[in-house]
Amino acid sequence: MNKAFTRENDGEDEEEDAGPLLRLPPGTRNYITPGGYARMRDELDFLLKTERPRIVDTVQWAASNGDRSENGDYLYGKKRLREIDRRIRFLTKRMDAAEVVDPAVRRENLDRVFFGATVTVGIESGETHIYRIVGVDETDAAKKRISWISPLARALIKACEGDTVRFLSPSGWREIDVLRVEYLPVDP
Repeated sequence: MNKAFTRENDGEDEEEDAGPLLRLPPGTRNYITPGGYARMRDELDFLLKTERPRIVDTVQWAASNGDRSENGDYLYGKKRLREIDRRIRFLTKRMDAAEVVDPAVRRENLDRVFFGATVTVGIESGETHIYRIVGVDETDAAKKRISWISPLARALIKACEGDTVRFLSPSGWREIDVLRVEYLPVDP
């Protein structure tokens, strides 16, 4: 059958394509920090104003060369356009559903862990780690930004400075001590 008549993925399963780490539990809000929202908006602007027009120009040029069935620039360009369009739809949906929460403006319960908190914890070995509790779309293990729906963050939520919390990690049950709770602006 000719590829021109096959149906491609219409993007309805974008949430499944996002992977298990980016899926929100049903009925939960999509909390995000102002910095995370700005990063998503910047990516969307880049895709709409820079990347997509550049690929469209490439596809138009490749199409003008004639035979499209064996034209690598054309085939790759069309595939890349589908990827960009899928990402644009995903970002648009996520941004529409996002609830921006600025941790820097929090004025009450500053010693308790909630969304946006920067938490210093002590582990059994005596080491300390600092984590920021952020939205699902802005997690970054290298920067110690953990999703508010992760097991560690769920254990920390509502804990106070001085509390010991227990949670199930991939390596089994662990206990950590909450040493410090801060609400700082999250960098963009």
